[in-house]
Amino acid sequence: MQAILALEDGRIFRGEGHGAHGECYGEVVFNTSLTGYQEIFTDPSYAGQIVVLTNPQIGNYGTNHSDNEANRPYIEGLVTREFSPISSNWRSQQVADEYLERYKVPVISEIDTRALVRHLRTYGVMRGVLSSIESDPEVLIAKARSLPKMEGTDLASVVTTKTRYEWEEDSTDPLNPEEVSIAMPKPNLHVVAYDFGMKKNILRMLAREGCRVTVVPAQTSAEDVLSLNPDGIFLSNGPGDPEPVTYAHENIRQLMGRKPIFGICLGHQLIGIALGGKTYKLRFGHHGGNHPVKATDTGKVEITCHNHNFAVDPDSLNPSDVDLTHIDLNDNTLEGLRHRSLPLFSVQYHPEASPGPHDSNYLFRDFRKMMEEFKK
Repeated sequence: MQAILALEDGRIFRGEGHGAHGECYGEVVFNTSLTGYQEIFTDPSYAGQIVVLTNPQIGNYGTNHSDNEANRPYIEGLVTREFSPISSNWRSQQVADEYLERYKVPVISEIDTRALVRHLRTYGVMRGVLSSIESDPEVLIAKARSLPKMEGTDLASVVTTKTRYEWEEDSTDPLNPEEVSIAMPKPNLHVVAYDFGMKKNILRMLAREGCRVTVVPAQTSAEDVLSLNPDGIFLSNGPGDPEPVTYAHENIRQLMGRKPIFGICLGHQLIGIALGGKTYKLRFGHHGGNHPVKATDTGKVEITCHNHNFAVDPDSLNPSDVDLTHIDLNDNTLEGLRHRSLPLFSVQYHPEASPGPHDSNYLFRDFRKMMEEFKK
């Protein structure tokens, strides 16, 4: 089937349709990762977005249950140069086309993704519509222009878990499926994790550090969290603009200093705002698995995975309260912070994605040490 991608500025791309027969809407962003497309499909941080993958060959190793970061895909639609109708990998359980069709995610292929990415880099990410049911591009352009903007949109409340639960899946590494178990500390620490759109591998990494994890909805009050008697509190990644997530700002302020806190991605942005800082929207965001980030204390450079459209303004933070711990070497955006006197730190990037592959694992160990010291 034929498909059309229409951008709000009037740019049109025509190609072949795959996945679900239909139409989807969202902000069009691009991801530069060379692999890991299924993890991208199922990352809740992509809610509200149509994702362009710069790797020209997508779908060639299929999909499998172990690589899901959530129970379903969260991308609104997929844009790629080539979309393989077959899978060639012993771990594959379903071809990518059938997988996305099953979850009603439209796909467009056979377009010049290089031209599309150059367009987004030049003019910034923009709203778009991907359709295999509408042939009039002017209708699609009008729909794209009528979509709500990402700025001012709280998507964390949309993707969060509806009920509290205990993380009980085993922590076997999905890249080593024959491994029976991983040697890890006996669970002796209790972490309450706010789910703003959390990836499963974060929970695995916490469990490997000897943590029993209770996951709670995004709007859970600070009082309810403290009533669970946690040793530490984790703030997850998630989609959308951090500024309208006001319930989280207030809860974090009430929890700061009372328990150790670790935040990733959206969690980092929410901490920045709770500390009195401000956030801003990046021109085309950071989406990929090859971003160099420098740790300011050691000078070491980590190869990191990014997926964010907003960033914390470092000039808005009080330098007497906050240390800036990590900086992106591509554009000098703030990638990490630590409070000078309170047990609290966060990073903008995704250490659980492990593109280094182990460059950033120390952050989970640091969180464990912080909780152990706080208990003493």
